[in-house]
Amino acid sequence: MSRLGTFLALIGIGLTFSACGYNTIPTLQEQAKARWSDVQNQYQRRADLIPNLVATVQGYAAQEKNVLTAVVEARAKATQITVNASDLTDPDKLKAFQDAQAQLTGALGRLLAVSENYPDLKSNANFLALQSQLEGTENRISVARRDYIDAVRAFNTALRTFPTVIWAKTAFSGEKPMAEFTANEGSDKPPTVKF
Repeated sequence: MSRLGTFLALIGIGLTFSACGYNTIPTLQEQAKARWSDVQNQYQRRADLIPNLVATVQGYAAQEKNVLTAVVEARAKATQITVNASDLTDPDKLKAFQDAQAQLTGALGRLLAVSENYPDLKSNANFLALQSQLEGTENRISVARRDYIDAVRAFNTALRTFPTVIWAKTAFSGEKPMAEFTANEGSDKPPTVKF
């Protein structure tokens, strides 16, 4: 076979591989891992805001010590549970992470509800700024989770659909479907509001 024939054969093989979905699985996997990093980044942002929020509330509502303690403890627990990109195929680890974050969300909700009892606190510029940042962060967490779920869905679908299933069963046979976020227990019921 001549050099030109070999060169053309290599180009043909390269085009065949690029058109057959071989690169789809690793590309989608990396996209899902990147989206998971976004989720972790937003949860970390929230965790970083909490000490300032607690300190601000503490100055006004010292008698609400149990609520403040619950927030600090929930933050500590939430930051201790980490899920690396290599753990994304383990639904139990993702569930533990999600549960810890849900506990923190609940504790923060109780803290913000307590602030309603303190008009001076509600008008404090630091508290208002922190509350606004926290609300923005919660929105960012929601968007990051949605983007992660979409990326995982695309990756998991690629593992099961033609033509990428061929590569999933051969070259990428060690790749498992990634775990998705699930709704927290009781999230299908609206929260009770008491005045």
